[in-house]
Amino acid sequence: MSRPIVVIPCCTKRIDDYTFDAVNRGYSAAVAEAAECQPLLVPLSAALADVGAILAVADGILLSGSPSNIEPHHYSDEAPVLPDKLDPARDSFTLPLVKTALAEKIPLFAICRGFQEMNVSLGGTLFQAVHEQPGKKDHREKHGLQIDERWAPAHPIRVEGRLREWLGHDEVMVNSLHGQGVAQIAKPLSPQAYAEDGVVEAVMGPAEHPFLLGVQWHPEWKAKTNAVSMELFRRFGAAARGRQAS
Repeated sequence: MSRPIVVIPCCTKRIDDYTFDAVNRGYSAAVAEAAECQPLLVPLSAALADVGAILAVADGILLSGSPSNIEPHHYSDEAPVLPDKLDPARDSFTLPLVKTALAEKIPLFAICRGFQEMNVSLGGTLFQAVHEQPGKKDHREKHGLQIDERWAPAHPIRVEGRLREWLGHDEVMVNSLHGQGVAQIAKPLSPQAYAEDGVVEAVMGPAEHPFLLGVQWHPEWKAKTNAVSMELFRRFGAAARGRQAS
């Protein structure tokens, strides 16, 4: 049997005067090597992406992290704090895709921006700048360090619920790098992990869904050398194989 196909929507990337559809290779590598599935990158243009055709072959969906932010009009009446860090094409593709994954029980793994997309799509809200909220820490990437230092696990999170059952630990160390974060959690989702300052670090969908998980940290980074990352991608791959076989 061929490997299950995991769809990964691209981001909009401008290089010189050209527009590219791009995904950090770490995400596709984690899907291939840790989840043991076949990644399929999908462009964002409405003229290039037939959602029906994509869903017809998708055994799973992975929503990646990205330097861009979700346009705030999707969850509030605030003006964007960083107007040059938006990707409306991605918003228009991924937000409806989350609803479809929930309704049709398609395995969905959402990471960082994807985690935020999951929450916004289902009715939740975000803090545009977590570090400006009273009592919250600065979770943004620390530039000036070597990449292995920037992306190494940096702080603990408290794990609960089904995620606690999956991982077998009350606390794990994560590499959570983000400026925005979950404010109000969407009603279909349940919190599964918190940072020390109370920032939501993981959510899950309804128990009857085969796999609907969002995490704020980056399990794709060196996934094969991290036991927590391997457990999450292993379960995601198993859910995709279950859909492929059905």
